Amino acid sequence: MSLLSVKNLTAAYGPVPALFGVDLEVAAGEVVALMGRNGMGKTTTVKAICRMISSQGELRFADQTLHTMPSHKVARLGVGLVLEGRRCFKDLTVQENLMAAARPGAWNLRTVATLFPRLDERRAQRAHSLSGGEQQMLVIGRALMTNPQLLILDEATEGLAPIVRQEIWAAITRIKVESGMAILLIDKSLKELATVADRAVILARGKTVWSGAMSELTPEITQYYVGI
Repeated sequence: MSLLSVKNLTAAYGPVPALFGVDLEVAAGEVVALMGRNGMGKTTTVKAICRMISSQGELRFADQTLHTMPSHKVARLGVGLVLEGRRCFKDLTVQENLMAAARPGAWNLRTVATLFPRLDERRAQRAHSLSGGEQQMLVIGRALMTNPQLLILDEATEGLAPIVRQEIWAAITRIKVESGMAILLIDKSLKELATVADRAVILARGKTVWSGAMSELTPEITQYYVGI
């Protein structure tokens, strides 16, 4: 049974249509890569799931429909979101950022510090003083502190130095292996996606055009739908 089920999802920004039929599912404990070229609807799909924009079609999480929920209730239901852009609370300290959305569960200050030791070292610093990579670790840690059933990562390694990217990917792998948390991943790095994702869903022009196991994702399919 799917934890997240999206079927024939459509959405628009005002009068401008953006999604024309997105289908995807994420099972408990599964990592799914949401792929496609820029502008194909990946982030819009995430925003629709989290009720940041209105949409139509089937949208269910933990066997509950999301269409009637505001975004904060979707978060409380168990969806942790990390949008692109490192959106931390810049004037709060690292520890204050982490505690801002904390909920009881396995993820707490200690376990986040184990995952990202740099955050523990800088727990008293204000977020604006952190490097870009440290801010990205912080927003991932803050999402984990909500103890979600599903973690959504939208371009979590975009624009980061290679060594920091490696740290983020190592952390994602640890989250998968050690917690069994379901993860929906958007990223351009096919090499890293192949090492952590179980399945892939590819979008083109606002609709699902391919889905299957990562082992079935051939170079020809990747080049046709994702390549430049």
